[in-house]
Amino acid sequence: MTAPRAQTLAPHARRRRALWAGAAAALALSALQALAPTPAHAVDATLVPASSEITFVAKQFGVPLNGRFKRFAVKTNFNPAAPQTSQIAFSVDLASAAINAETDGELAKPEWFNTPKFPSASFQSTAIKALGAGKFEVAGKLAIKGTPRELTVPVQIAQANGLTTATGGFTLKRLDFKVGEGEWADTSMVANEAQVKFKLVLQGVPAQ
Repeated sequence: MTAPRAQTLAPHARRRRALWAGAAAALALSALQALAPTPAHAVDATLVPASSEITFVAKQFGVPLNGRFKRFAVKTNFNPAAPQTSQIAFSVDLASAAINAETDGELAKPEWFNTPKFPSASFQSTAIKALGAGKFEVAGKLAIKGTPRELTVPVQIAQANGLTTATGGFTLKRLDFKVGEGEWADTSMVANEAQVKFKLVLQGVPAQ
């Protein structure tokens, strides 16, 4: 009589073991989910214009000319913890370029920025990569006078007192963007390369 009883109880035992295994798996999954870091979400950040700047250095007949842009805007959802999901876009009012009283009026002309037709330059990121120690590499497209070019910019991030400061710079070849046409295309008069530097102070960027 013992054999039939053993055969009767075996299916129940198997079900109980399956139930216990399922419960254990569910508990393990819950524990792993509790221990896993919360996914980082990028949030909108705002520029602090009074503390930010975009400057440039060009050379005319070998003499450095220091300039800056007075007006520019930045739109970003940058998150240092998730740079691959972040985007950065900025626009620069080309009519706000300032070097000196003699030069500023020339910059608006068709040979240079042609601001009546192309009032702004723009940059849109396509990829952001973290390099460690607050350093990032931002790739994207820079467009000036309707001409887009691929650009990769190294950026250093520092955070303090609820603000994030992004600094960096790159070399721009003006003839790639048709800046300085006609007789001004002569690089012995105005160098083809200009050095651009920026400091962007942002509010609302998550901590690194």
